Formats: sequence, C-alpha cells, structure tokens
Amino acid sequence: MTMFSSVRHPVRTTIVTGLAALAVAAFPAGSAVGGAPDTTAARPSAECATGWGSLPEATKTLRWATVENIRTGRHACFDRLVVDLAGPATAYQVYYVPTVYQEGSGDPIPARGGATLRIDVEAPAYDDAGRPTYPLKSLREVSNVSGYDTFRQVAWAGSFEGRTTLALGVRARLPFRTHLLTGPGNAHRLVVDVAHRW
Repeated sequence: MTMFSSVRHPVRTTIVTGLAALAVAAFPAGSAVGGAPDTTAARPSAECATGWGSLPEATKTLRWATVENIRTGRHACFDRLVVDLAGPATAYQVYYVPTVYQEGSGDPIPARGGATLRIDVEAPAYDDAGRPTYPLKSLREVSNVSGYDTFRQVAWAGSFEGRTTLALGVRARLPFRTHLLTGPGNAHRLVVDVAHRW
C-alpha cells in the first residue's frame, strides 16, 4: 500500500512542476539522469474526484470464511481499510451510524472522529473449535491510523455468531466505496476506501 502524506503544497507543486519541465527540456529522452521521479506529490482536488457516496453498501452472498487480518493504508485520495478473509468472498455491510454497539453485550463502542462507519463482515474471527484466527492486539486500536487524512480510529466491536464488527472513526461523513478482491489463492479481501474530501 502507498504510505505517504497528501498534504497540499500548491506553491511547492508549481515549483516542482516548473523544475521538472526544465529538466525534461535539458535532458532529452534517452539521456542518463540519476534518480527516479517523485511520485508522492500531492494530487490536485480534480484528480481526487471519486463519484462515491455515503449511503450504505452491502452484499448478501453468505459463504464460510474467517477473518485473518485487518490492516490500513494511506493513498493520495483516500484512506483504506482491508479485512483479509481466509476462504470465499462473503456478505458484508458498511454504513454510517451514530454509534456502533458491541456484538453480544450491546455496549457502545466510542470511536474518535466526526462520523463512524460500522463494518459488518459475515465471517468470524475464530475457527470451528473457537480458536482465534485473527490475533487481536488491542480492542480500541486495531490498526494505528495516526497521521491519516481521514481515518481517526479502528475499534473492535466483536466477533459473535459468525459476524465480525468494526467501528471505523473518520474525520467527517465522507464518501466511501467497498469492494471485494480475490486472491491469493482462495483468499479474499474486503476493501473499504474513504475519500479525503467530497
């Protein structure tokens, strides 16, 4: 995953663009120039237009899989959360809520930020014998998202009766998208991308 800041620096971007144009003019194609181009420059807002919305997203196809890992990453236009699944793609629901409640107990799970996404994955984080398949290190900080543009907290809300629930605290109610990726092998990944802005 790409790990870089998308802080906007229009003056620096203009200077870098001007210097890049001079470098291209000074060194024609095929010339040997040391170093690779900087691909981490902040993207203009027009390049980050997503067309995403903030309404609930879900699939209903229920298959047996288990949660193996939960990770996050930063991209130029969005922050990403990935739930790694061992087994086929399964049903999920992702939607904004005022509060996420813990599976089983019903206790509220506070999440930092101006809005909270509830992520339900119809896959347990334990096997048939009840042994954990995901080595949870912290209930309140499932993944370190300090310094992210949009994410504020990933909190564990439980894995109960075949469903794993997360509370994703975000800066504000921002557009998001969800999709499933296949592989490697029979594994799948539920991906939740939340845009940095509307």
